[in-house]
Amino acid sequence: MKIRVGFGYDVHALVCGRELWIGGIKIEHTSGLLGHSDADVLIHAICDALLGAANMRDIGYHFPDTAGAYKDIDSKILLRDALALLRKAGYEVGNIDATVAAERPRLAPHIPAMKQKLAEVMHISEEDISIKATTSEKLGFTGREEGIAAYAVALIVTRS
Repeated sequence: MKIRVGFGYDVHALVCGRELWIGGIKIEHTSGLLGHSDADVLIHAICDALLGAANMRDIGYHFPDTAGAYKDIDSKILLRDALALLRKAGYEVGNIDATVAAERPRLAPHIPAMKQKLAEVMHISEEDISIKATTSEKLGFTGREEGIAAYAVALIVTRS
């Protein structure tokens, strides 16, 4: 069995007039994340971690923000398609460990729903997905509530 690890990071600006999608679920908030897709910062970080672990570049390479096909796309579709690339190359997800940095909204109450949704999309157990939420203690762009950042580590293994 071959084991590989990848790291992902993503950030999007918070703006008025957009829905807030994090971890595949819609969260009620006064603003949402700006992006070409639905700007789900957590899913984007997970995609980058998975693709990086398989040495398949990053989410922007496979799903460029210059392509009209991805305009306002549900990031769960991008995650599903990234996993299809991994599985075609002979890999399966071992586990995901992720952290979302946001001052507001409070994300901890939404973590069980995020885990459930991501497990459903990835066809893995919720036990193989760890999601944590933190603030930036009012420091930097996340602390000033200008944006939200997410970090993810993914372990992938060969199926043989």
